[in-house]
Amino acid sequence: MGKFDHIHLFKTNIRTEEDKIKIRPLLNNRKEVEEWHIDQEDEDCVLRIISYSLEKHAIISLVNTKGYLCVELL
Repeated sequence: MGKFDHIHLFKTNIRTEEDKIKIRPLLNNRKEVEEWHIDQEDEDCVLRIISYSLEKHAIISLVNTKGYLCVELL
């Protein structure tokens, strides 16, 4: 495992404050999510999640349940 394996970056379409409000409870209520941030100024609306136990595919599925695009940034 690498030094930063707990930091996950995703391209999303979470563009507006309303979008962010919709996704907030989903991420705040997961004890596995240490911290999260969406850079809505970036063209890829990058979602940054710090989690030591959630796998990337689980995060993608979580965000997709709310109808948002979520693709891992490599």
